[in-house]
Amino acid sequence: MIFGITYTEWVGYLASVVLIISFMMKNVSTLRIVNSVGALLFVVYGIMLTISWPIIITNGFILLLNVYYLTKKDK
Repeated sequence: MIFGITYTEWVGYLASVVLIISFMMKNVSTLRIVNSVGALLFVVYGIMLTISWPIIITNGFILLLNVYYLTKKDK
């Protein structure tokens, strides 16, 4: 616990900040990469919450979509 905030909450805050930063990106590829990091952090956060399926499923899907579009051949 740091400053009275649990490690789980820190991961949630970090995920939120990374997600907000991703939407400030002008380059779509950069946006997808940073957004993927945020989504991955939210998946970890959902697991740390003793399995919060809505958070895990939603962000897992977002992560998969980002990876799909980043690796798609015909950009």
